[in-house]
Amino acid sequence: MRTLTILVTAVFFLLSTASAGSQPQFMFVPVPTTVELGTGSLPITRSFSLAITGFHDGRTDRGAQRFLVQLSRQTGMFLKPTASEPSKVTLLIHADHDSEPVQKVGEDESYDLTIGESLAKLHAANPLGILHGLQTFLQLVEITPSGFRVPSVTIKDQPRFAWRGLLIDVARHFIPLDVLKRNLDGMEAVKMNVLHLHLTDHEGFRVESKSYPKLHQVGSAGAYYTQAELRDLIAYARDRGIRLLPEFEMPGHSRAWFVAYPELASLPGPYSFQPGSGPDPVMDPTQDKTYKVLDKFLGEMSKLFPDAYVHIGGDEVSGEGWDKNPKIQEFIHSHGMKNNQDLQAYFNQRLQKIVNKHHKIMIGWDEVLHPDLPKNVVVESWRGQQSLAAAAKQGYSGLLSFGYYLDLMWPAARHYAVDPMADAAATLSPEEKTRILGGEACMWGEWTTPENIDSRIWPRTAAIAERLWSPQEVRDVNSMYTRLDELSWRLEWLGLAHRAGKIHMLRRMAGVNDISALRTLADVVEPVKDYARMENLKGPWDNTAPLNRLVDAASPESDTARHFADLVQRYVQSGFRDPDAESAMRALLTAWQGNDDKLHPYLEHSFLLSELAPLSQNLSTVAAAGLKALGYLDKGEPSPESWRTQQLADIGRAKASVADLLLMVVAPVQRLVEASSLKSASASR
Repeated sequence: MRTLTILVTAVFFLLSTASAGSQPQFMFVPVPTTVELGTGSLPITRSFSLAITGFHDGRTDRGAQRFLVQLSRQTGMFLKPTASEPSKVTLLIHADHDSEPVQKVGEDESYDLTIGESLAKLHAANPLGILHGLQTFLQLVEITPSGFRVPSVTIKDQPRFAWRGLLIDVARHFIPLDVLKRNLDGMEAVKMNVLHLHLTDHEGFRVESKSYPKLHQVGSAGAYYTQAELRDLIAYARDRGIRLLPEFEMPGHSRAWFVAYPELASLPGPYSFQPGSGPDPVMDPTQDKTYKVLDKFLGEMSKLFPDAYVHIGGDEVSGEGWDKNPKIQEFIHSHGMKNNQDLQAYFNQRLQKIVNKHHKIMIGWDEVLHPDLPKNVVVESWRGQQSLAAAAKQGYSGLLSFGYYLDLMWPAARHYAVDPMADAAATLSPEEKTRILGGEACMWGEWTTPENIDSRIWPRTAAIAERLWSPQEVRDVNSMYTRLDELSWRLEWLGLAHRAGKIHMLRRMAGVNDISALRTLADVVEPVKDYARMENLKGPWDNTAPLNRLVDAASPESDTARHFADLVQRYVQSGFRDPDAESAMRALLTAWQGNDDKLHPYLEHSFLLSELAPLSQNLSTVAAAGLKALGYLDKGEPSPESWRTQQLADIGRAKASVADLLLMVVAPVQRLVEASSLKSASASR
């Protein structure tokens, strides 16, 4: 079976990179388990129709209707909005039976899709597989000289991991329901099946509680979801084969709890949302009242959220509040505990009993891992495969989020390279490996707003979705980027604003309609990586501060810079003889060299742009160096050493961040400058 998978993967890659007009270019994201190419194709015409046989319910019907709406968008044709007779249709859908009333981890999500020249058949055990198969069909639709068509293929597909999640932090910056819903649509498109909502943190408590109303009345700063809204969101997600996992942070990351109910904290209040106000707060785990409140609250939330799991956080628990409370220190000593970690383990044990009482399974970040932790707790590792593997060896189920933190602004390729079964997890026994359920992309919300969150999630999350769905052997980065580019514009049909939002933000910053010069700069920069932006702050971080700078609009990964780096690679590998690559590089470098003069008036006009002046100048300087290097390479003449020394010094300075932004074309230009030290093979042309 493994050999067959590898063979099909190799065939898929050849087809996906075939030249236009020769073979179909499959743009699947994620790549199916097996794909067998047939002969011919199925026309998509105005008479396209579908029928559902076997089991079907409202969810299947609504999924079919969404499919027809999306297919209509892709083709621009008005297609029949209702199902037709099975004997007269283009697509015949069949599910064997219903899925679970409450979606479960490990349910059968497989499907078979067979497309012939006159009929397509989609078969699955239950509606989950049907929903996934419909998304694969949409990715097969292509335009040809004779109309829209779908190539004849036979696909057998199933996920590699049962848990393929996306965490969205709505606590630090509140994200409205309509934004969450369009991201659920994006998740459905790439077969993700868990939306993990981080609902509470220092900055806000985002869920209505009728048991403790001050939590949302006071602790939310006015921005929260009503229970009716959350029920609607849960139903919306279920319709798309997606579970909704709630997270309520405890005992740390809990300031919003204490703004409403300070008596739960380890140190006396009052507490506020003001940046830098007081010590890092943490719950008091020594008083019975804490557990009575949590019991009543979690009982209420367990009725609201039907999923079998509830996430209790448990990460980054500051010991400051416990260390400064003599009563808590006496409790630690009198109970034979050695340190604060033992106290947190005590808290987690009592909390787990409460969660279990309400018929839920507890999930916590990997700091909860402790010898006294009950084995039915799920450990989510944000610190690496080492802790994931350690949890599996000790008998715990686990999830990987390490390597999938979207807020770190890593390129898609770096996320794509992270595998839950790699490194320490690769040495686990077969039984231990079954405990690794999958993973989650994490969109932490320090620097997100409803305006830019789509661009921080998409399309990079699709690369993580593929890692969690497709066979492990699917790893070609170039293929991934080709398919990601295709998916990105298709996601716009779902209403995602990962591209359009950037344009709106640039127009605000410039204050004019013509943003061509600003966009030229914006397209070659990326936000600083990891936690550098937080480290660059001159004061405490403030979640109420506006996020309206270029760093907030710039894409996490510059497609323009990546394509330019590819051109440089082609040119160098050709021995400096690729005229097409050289011409494309010259055009880009010429535009960048002259952009500073065009942008300068706008930099003086807008206070939001003035900080970009050094960055704009750096782009011009670097581009000029690149053009000069191309000149030397084209003539086959080595560049003067003194010139290279000066250019490399300028390039070194241009690598430094400006306004929390990195100029991403610096490294490929540096490669050209360094290459110009040698006599170019172009001299023999």
